[in-house]
Amino acid sequence: MSPAAVLTAGLLAGVDRGTYLSNTDFTSRIWEALGGTLGQVAISCLVGVLVGLPLGLAVWLTAPQGLSRNRPVNRLLNLVVDLGRAIPFIVLMLLLIGFTRALLGSTIGWQGGIPALAIGCIPFYARLAENAIRQIPVGKIEAAQMAGASRWQITWGVAVREALPGLVAAATVTFITLIGYSMITGTIGAGGLGDLVYNWGYTRNMPDIFVMVVVIVLVLVEAVQLLGDWLSRRLDHSR
Repeated sequence: MSPAAVLTAGLLAGVDRGTYLSNTDFTSRIWEALGGTLGQVAISCLVGVLVGLPLGLAVWLTAPQGLSRNRPVNRLLNLVVDLGRAIPFIVLMLLLIGFTRALLGSTIGWQGGIPALAIGCIPFYARLAENAIRQIPVGKIEAAQMAGASRWQITWGVAVREALPGLVAAATVTFITLIGYSMITGTIGAGGLGDLVYNWGYTRNMPDIFVMVVVIVLVLVEAVQLLGDWLSRRLDHSR
């Protein structure tokens, strides 16, 4: 069937579906799509933080002013982080199709978007985490050294603890960025709101679905930002 025929069929099929909240195509699929997007983003962000934080710490530790100065290792880690961030997400997503299929057995469904989202956000969060840790006053690190704290205690007990507000803010930025990227994964069958927009709003020419999904994403992003800001303020002991 030609694209024009598909579009015509979609238009004719949508005559009795209503629009916006009376659109049964939207109301019957929205909760599943929203759940898929939240599942993708939450799991990917968790993986990104768990792997990206140690990577960011390693960059900070091996830097010229770090606790474990090592220029070659620092250059290599910075190169890995920069190259990871430089790869366009759409390219990364396509490159990982084979890996995703081997790992999950399929690329279809909201789980299919997790590998690309998780791997893509690791260097992104690592750089944000390293920047947050670098904002810690040098005096606090020196005070811990003078008190005889070990490198492990300084890294996790001082650096990470003092940088917690910044690390939470970085996780908030990462989460919101992943919401945007998850819309792209939906276009290749990875479910979620992106799949709803592409397969129903775009392919079947239903602009009301576009509008409703955009409104939902705006509300979701604002809610995540407010929650992240609140948590970051609660952890900031300097205020």
